[in-house]
Amino acid sequence: MTTIKTTHVGSLPRTQEVVDFIFARENKEDYDLAAFDAAMTAAVSDTVRKQVEAGVSIVSDGETSKISYATYVKDRYTGFDGDSPRHAPADLKKFPGFLKRLADDGGTPQYARPMCVGPVKSKGQGELEKDIANLKAAMASHGAERGFMNAASPGVISLFLQNDHYATREAYLAALADAMKDEYEAIVASGLDLQLDCPDLALSRHMLFNDLSDAEFVKIANSHVEALNHALQNVPEDKVRIHICWGNYEGPHVCDVPMATMFDTLMSAKAQYVLFETSNPRHGHEWTTFRDRKADIPDHKVLVPGVVDTTTNFVEHPELVAQRTQRFVDIVGKDRVIAGSDCGFGTFAGFGTVDPDIAYAKLSALAEGVALVK
Repeated sequence: MTTIKTTHVGSLPRTQEVVDFIFARENKEDYDLAAFDAAMTAAVSDTVRKQVEAGVSIVSDGETSKISYATYVKDRYTGFDGDSPRHAPADLKKFPGFLKRLADDGGTPQYARPMCVGPVKSKGQGELEKDIANLKAAMASHGAERGFMNAASPGVISLFLQNDHYATREAYLAALADAMKDEYEAIVASGLDLQLDCPDLALSRHMLFNDLSDAEFVKIANSHVEALNHALQNVPEDKVRIHICWGNYEGPHVCDVPMATMFDTLMSAKAQYVLFETSNPRHGHEWTTFRDRKADIPDHKVLVPGVVDTTTNFVEHPELVAQRTQRFVDIVGKDRVIAGSDCGFGTFAGFGTVDPDIAYAKLSALAEGVALVK
């Protein structure tokens, strides 16, 4: 009898000690590097332990050492300095009172988003090697058999760290793809699965490109996937996960591009595992896109629907998790479904809507729910 595996998108709540260290580094304050490294090692071990205890089959390091899933590259690659302009999502601009409330309540994370002002080159894989070692040691210690590590896609880097050096967007994407290639290959060579975070395939539609038509945006998104696939040329497809995202925030989301519009783009990525949102109210209906396009889902693709939400503190009932998961089992079969989360629980260091203890309660509900799937 096939047991459905469970996972999540990657980031998990960080402890205050970890957040303090990350922001000391972010703000260029003095800190003890040995103490920093020890804190990260201990925090990753605890994070993996909690995932295993919650019943998560495929674990991550929680992105513990990173300031965020995209902007961490500024610390590991040359060419970034200054600050990039902020672009509020178009849906929040439609509701200025709500946008002001978010800003006044501290609902917008504060961290540096430098521009690309020079050639993008790796500073070496030292930080990545520490992350890999921490995750693998924690997995061995707590009995986790399979793990994954997140990495930014060329497209999402271009979304948050905007170009002020390369002649064209295409040239910037190509440079990012070449620079990130070694990171991707190092993660897979370590025995971990690689997850590429790609909100540029959805969120950027209503952040940077809301003056374009959907067809024009799809062309841009396709160019992002081409750059990503180039960077993955030496990586086996069955070691790669891709996550599409419309923005991990509680908001109206009335400007989100439909999954149906992005379906072909998403399926064209060199990634066997496809992670996407199905729990929040703006995308819960879109499971029907996969049902209606079943013939267009390549036979080797594994669907990883988000069957728990990451923007509210409701803990989903296991029966609801089972119902959400069952829809995709009915489309592609049990062996091609892994149950996941809509997005991360700690997208930015020190910033997350969901209480840390509730985040793990949601992961426990995830595991309980998939056990009910027929």
